[in-house]
Amino acid sequence: MAVLSTTDVNSKVAVRVNSTEHKGQTSTSLNKPRLKSLDALRGFDMFWIIGGEGLFAALFTLTGWAGWNIASRQMQHSQWHGFTLYDLIFPLFIFLSGVALGLSPKRLDQQAFAVALPLYQHACKRLILLIALGILYNHGWGTGIPADLDKIRYSSVLARIGFAWFFAAMLVWHTRLSIQVIVSVSIIGLYTLAQLYLPVPGGQAGQFTLDASINTYVDGLLRPGIAYQDRPLDPEGILSTVPAVINAMVGVFAGQFIIRAHSRGDWAKVGVLIACGVLLLVLAWLLEPMIPVNKDLWTTSFVLVTSGWSLLFLSLFYVIIDVLKWQKWTFVFVVIGTNAIIVYLGSSLIDWHYISRSLFAGVIEALPVSSQPLLVVISFISVQWLVLWYMYRRQIFIRI
Repeated sequence: MAVLSTTDVNSKVAVRVNSTEHKGQTSTSLNKPRLKSLDALRGFDMFWIIGGEGLFAALFTLTGWAGWNIASRQMQHSQWHGFTLYDLIFPLFIFLSGVALGLSPKRLDQQAFAVALPLYQHACKRLILLIALGILYNHGWGTGIPADLDKIRYSSVLARIGFAWFFAAMLVWHTRLSIQVIVSVSIIGLYTLAQLYLPVPGGQAGQFTLDASINTYVDGLLRPGIAYQDRPLDPEGILSTVPAVINAMVGVFAGQFIIRAHSRGDWAKVGVLIACGVLLLVLAWLLEPMIPVNKDLWTTSFVLVTSGWSLLFLSLFYVIIDVLKWQKWTFVFVVIGTNAIIVYLGSSLIDWHYISRSLFAGVIEALPVSSQPLLVVISFISVQWLVLWYMYRRQIFIRI
């Protein structure tokens, strides 16, 4: 893994670890369109990973206002069926990786093999690296050496991001837009039919429970290693990774629409994106009585809900940042978004609470009790942000 730094003038190659873009020829990279809203929205998404989710509970403790309590409940994952905005963090990141693909679509099947080969190599390396980093995030074996291969949790958030991006990239690189739409509709359609009508051996079709769903059966049959918390179903299991490709493809369609709709004004583009987002939300909740919204099963209705919200958030950030040009406030999020892999891995591998307590505990304890939870959260976020800011200032970007 190489790191790019302005202090190293002789080395100007960086490994792209979490960036949603992919390598290409130098000329292509230089001409690649870039949405500033994409970087800001990625950072906004990751902000909730570095401790932002605790702000609302702390504000409720400080003020007692019921609105903060309602917001705080949105910052917790759904227990099973249902949807909260915290459930959106993961699929929004997958969606944004698709947007970056859509902003710079390449047709490798129309290129000489020598030209396409570096991109294929990068795609495979990226997938393998994300799977490996996912295992690292899960703390690898957890039993030391000698390693027991059966005790590894191979499934992970990073692995799902890698698979979703990889298959979306293959579609973008080898098919025209109409084929991409047909394949995407076919994938989500077949997944829907499988969850509703494919009977599980020894069970019934159409079960959306932890123990009896088609996802649980496929997971038990094909998934290597262990599942999350040794449950029968891993939330990043094998079958539920398939529809995650659609979250990426919706992002691809959004990105392609933004760059191809030259005849439309910016506000018209925003109107179309918002209309599509609302339509997906309506379809999701119409479907919900038959197929419940469920993150662990990544049901069709969950794909539609998260894709709809992703389009709405992209529309909002696109209007504010790329259309109205209100950009100064985005710096806080851009700093986070440019090193999102560090944010995510750090949340598992670094004890940020210990560091923030070591630096600020004395000051916090000297203040009124009601304000202490808020200051704990702010100090926790600030320590991580300052590390990311230092990396940003030094132009150190760890990307895939």
